Amino acid sequence: MSGFGNVLRRFRNQRGLSLRGLSMLVNYDFGYLGQLERGERSPTAKVASACDKALDANGAVVDAYERAALDDGMQRRTVLRALSALAVGGGPPLVGLEALRQGLGHAVDGEDHDEWQQIALDYGRAYYLTPPDVLMEQVTADLAVLQAVMVEANSRQKTSLSRATAQLSVIIAMTLTATGRLHMAHRWWTTARRAADESRCLDTQVLTRAWDVTNGCYDGRPLAEVIARSDEAIALAGDRATAGSAGLYAGRAQALALAGRDDEALTAVRQVAEITARLPSEITNDAASFWAWPEHRLRHTESYVATHVGHLADADAAQDRALVLYPECQARLRTQVSLHRASCLIQKGHIGEGLRFAADLLDDLPVEQHNKLLYEVARQVMAVVPASERRRTELGDLAARLPITSTA
Repeated sequence: MSGFGNVLRRFRNQRGLSLRGLSMLVNYDFGYLGQLERGERSPTAKVASACDKALDANGAVVDAYERAALDDGMQRRTVLRALSALAVGGGPPLVGLEALRQGLGHAVDGEDHDEWQQIALDYGRAYYLTPPDVLMEQVTADLAVLQAVMVEANSRQKTSLSRATAQLSVIIAMTLTATGRLHMAHRWWTTARRAADESRCLDTQVLTRAWDVTNGCYDGRPLAEVIARSDEAIALAGDRATAGSAGLYAGRAQALALAGRDDEALTAVRQVAEITARLPSEITNDAASFWAWPEHRLRHTESYVATHVGHLADADAAQDRALVLYPECQARLRTQVSLHRASCLIQKGHIGEGLRFAADLLDDLPVEQHNKLLYEVARQVMAVVPASERRRTELGDLAARLPITSTA
């Protein structure tokens, strides 16, 4: 309803009133009035009437409200038709069911898009707990419905909904990588970045790129490309302390370590620690969410980098701390940290012990928890075995537990 906001602002300015001044006359919060003028909230008939009277607008503000309400009602009916078509269109059952639920929600209140942000947040908690095939089915269903809503949304609504689109696209890209469908994952990262930019939300832009950079350490992309992408994102993030900026420097540190740029990798790890120390407790204490930055992710990053650069005492300390902090439900990530320990054992000269430990870790983890990222860490364990020791039976045993790589 930006047309209403323009009319309201014009009459307020003509009367020489500030938002606070108008707020005192109509007994509505000035922040709310500012949101009405910017088109961020929709007015009610009651507030339109109060503003019209206070501004002596002779019905112009009320007329603007009624025109906008009519336009909004037409848009809502269009969205309902689109959702109804999805609900009865014979597509996947979850798509139809979610379309029906969303359609009922629009029939009651077509203006509130906060639910889509909550849906994205919920997937952040489901990511570590839900089997990939189930997760993909659920996210795909929600994105199909979100697409129908986006088609009929106005520009302001599209900006708001783009944030959820970016976050759901990240979930899909990560799940595709985890299941080894790398070419498709790369396309979804492009979609996620584009949606994040359309959201105009800096936190979303940085967080999306942070996961993209981190993912690049596991999906076979050239490391120079991953590091360059981290440079671009860091310029965007600036000096802000957010979960996204912490994750961004963590992904960069891992990529630099893989590229053999040890000093830069260690510098990036220190930057992760500095950002973590500045984060509010609600972010660092949230151990369950994909979108937060709990301490165990810092320690995981320290373990990864220290293992790769050969700072084995630091790696041992980081691994000890990470394994204490990781929730039991995140068994795969705990196993990845333990695989770093296997690599450290090999680097200390305990080659057979390290390889057997790695094989046992894979055997002990339920097969439904295995994924591409886990196997990539296991291959990194194998990579530190000296050339003179590569005929060991234990190396062959570990290799036999890993699937043939694929980029499908």
